Amino acid sequence: MNKKLDRRKKYTRMVLKDSLIDLLKTKPITAITVKEICGLADINRSTFYTHYSDQFDLLEQIEEELITDLNIYLNQYNFEQEEEALQMTEKLLEYVVSKQEICQTLLNENGDHSFERRVMDVARPFLIQNWMDNNEVDPDISDYASTFVISGGIYVIKHWLANGMDKSPKQIAELINSFRFRE
Repeated sequence: MNKKLDRRKKYTRMVLKDSLIDLLKTKPITAITVKEICGLADINRSTFYTHYSDQFDLLEQIEEELITDLNIYLNQYNFEQEEEALQMTEKLLEYVVSKQEICQTLLNENGDHSFERRVMDVARPFLIQNWMDNNEVDPDISDYASTFVISGGIYVIKHWLANGMDKSPKQIAELINSFRFRE
């Protein structure tokens, strides 16, 4: 009986998440209502509220799961050497490919910018150290420089997603790293 309940909970949460992602493809989170999400998911509003407090809470949970998953994925690899930075960027892009629909939706103009900031925070320790070492950045401005580099990489990824991932992850990783490691 307990497993049946767990499956129902998982199914309900999956359907609600999928419905919100579908709605985010066409409008911002601020224009989406719980009623719309429930209608698309064919779930009662009372059921929604047993899982989430509102549409923002649901979005935050989706983002949190992705960020946790991304951290686990990237932490499988050891990227301490400069020559491994390209491989790390490629792994990050491969992860984006594996989660294309949700990443594209959360990074589009209707997505909440908190996800973009959270991705930047995850990517920063993996991507920035080699860039800082190779470019002798003044410690007083390192936070600004790293923000510039990481946000540029995020916008390249957004552009790549918007273009239907017309290049391979390796090609985009090489492009991003060519900007990062120029002296």
